[in-house]
Amino acid sequence: MATAVLNPEPSLPAERQQKHLPPKSYVDAAAENLDTFSKQDQHSQELYAGQGEDEAPRTPRRNMHKKSGSLRVNGHTKESKDPHVVIERFEAKDGEHLVSIPPGWDRKRGKPLVARRNSELVSGRKAGARWEQSRYGDYWEMFTSEQANNAISIHFAPLSVPLKRRLQTLVVLAHTLSVAALLSAFFLTCAIPLFWPLLIPYLIYVLFSNAGYSGTLSHRSDFIRSLPMWSLFASYFPARLHRSAVLPPTRKYVLGYHPHGIISHGAFAAFATEALGFSQLFPGIKNTLLTLDTNFRVPFYREYALIMGLQSVSRESCENILSKGGANGEGMGRAITIVVGGARESLDAQPHSLRLVLKRRKGFVKLAIRTGADLVPILAFGENELYDQVQPEQHPLIHKMQLVVKKVLGFTVPLFHARGVFNYDVGMMPYRRPLNVVVGRPIKVEQASKPADGYVDELHGMYVQELERIWEEWKDEFAMERTEELVTVE
Repeated sequence: MATAVLNPEPSLPAERQQKHLPPKSYVDAAAENLDTFSKQDQHSQELYAGQGEDEAPRTPRRNMHKKSGSLRVNGHTKESKDPHVVIERFEAKDGEHLVSIPPGWDRKRGKPLVARRNSELVSGRKAGARWEQSRYGDYWEMFTSEQANNAISIHFAPLSVPLKRRLQTLVVLAHTLSVAALLSAFFLTCAIPLFWPLLIPYLIYVLFSNAGYSGTLSHRSDFIRSLPMWSLFASYFPARLHRSAVLPPTRKYVLGYHPHGIISHGAFAAFATEALGFSQLFPGIKNTLLTLDTNFRVPFYREYALIMGLQSVSRESCENILSKGGANGEGMGRAITIVVGGARESLDAQPHSLRLVLKRRKGFVKLAIRTGADLVPILAFGENELYDQVQPEQHPLIHKMQLVVKKVLGFTVPLFHARGVFNYDVGMMPYRRPLNVVVGRPIKVEQASKPADGYVDELHGMYVQELERIWEEWKDEFAMERTEELVTVE
C-alpha cells in the first residue's frame, strides 16, 4: 500500500532559507494544513472504527476552537472510569457519536426515569400569587375554606324521608305554586281550540261575577276546608293556633293578622282551613280570610280561592260579609281576617324580627266601627322566619323600586328564597319552622255610621296595646331567637 507524501517542502521560514527556497505565502500554508488534517481524519476513521470504550488516541474534534486532547466527555472525565457512567453509541443527524449518560436517563423522552430529589431548579414567581394576596384572594380563601364550603354548600334531603314528610312537602308545594300552576293550566286550555266553546262563556262569567265580594259565601265548601291534606299542610311547619279568650258567637269580629310575612302561610292554615281547629276553639264563629281583589280575576285560581272561603279585602266585600248572613241575618257570629300590614309589610319580613306597618293603618278600625264588629288582634310568631329575603339596608335601590311597584300596581314582589323540594338551602318552599298563631282578647266596639277621629285613635291605641301584650307574654316561648323587639312603623 503506497504511503502519501506529506508536505515535502519545509513550512518554517528558517528551514526554507537554509535550503534556499523562497518564502511560502500564508494562503498556501493554510491550504496545506487543511489537506493534512482531512487526510488524518480519513486515516483515523479507518484505524479506529470500533465500538465501546478503548485506549486508542482520539480523533480530532470538528469544532477546531476546542482542544483536541480534552479528556472530558459530556461533563465526565474518561480516565476516572466512573462506574455510574455508561458509554453508548448515539446516532445523530451528522453521524455516530459516543456519549456518556447517567443511569436511569431516558434519552428518547429527555427526562429521568426516577423522580429527582433535592432539585436545584430555581422557580419563578407563582402564577396567581399576587391575585391571592389582593382583596380578591380573600374571597378565594373564603370560598375554599372548609367552613365556607359548609356554609354555601347545598344539603340534599336523604332518600329515607318518611312518607308523611313527603306528603307534607307535596301539599305545601301545591299551595305555594297554586297561582302559577292554575294560571298555566288556563293558558294551556286556551291553546287547545277544543276548549274554546267552554272558555268564552267562562271568561264572561269571571268578568261580571261578584262572588268574591258579595258576602254570600256561596262557593265556600266546608268539606274541602276540612280535608286531611290540610292537616299535612299545617304539620309541615308545624303550625298551632292559640286563643287568649273565648269569642262569643253573639258578636261579629274584625280579626287583624300580623305580620304579613311573605305569603302568610300561618293565616291560610289557621283561618282558611280547619287544620288547626278554629271551629273547636271558637264555636259558632264563621271566619273568612280576605285577600286582594285581583285574585278573583285570575281564571281557575279564583275558583280555588272561593272554594276555600276566601273573599276580597275591598270595603264593599267586608261590609257585605259583616252585615249579611249569620244567626240574625245581619252578620252575627261572622268574622273576617285582614292581614293589616299588606304587601308593604312583606318587604320588612326579616327572620328574627317583627316590624309591623300599623301606625297609619286605621281603615280596619273605621270598618269595625261602621259595622259594629269587635277588634281582635292576632300575632303569628314565626311567620317572618319562613323565608329569607333581600335586606333593604344592604340594597336600598331594590327596596325603592319595590315601593314604586307597590304604589303603582297595589302589590309588590319581595326577592325571597328558602328551601327546595329535595334540598334544604335553595328554592321557593318555606322553611320547616314552627308557627304559633296567638289570637288576642277582643276589643269591644260601639257602632257608628260616621266614626269620629278621636274614637278611631282610641281604639287603634287599645289595639296596639293588646298586640304588645301578646308579644311580651309569649315572646320568650315563641320568639327565643329574636334579634330585636316588636316595632311598629308607618
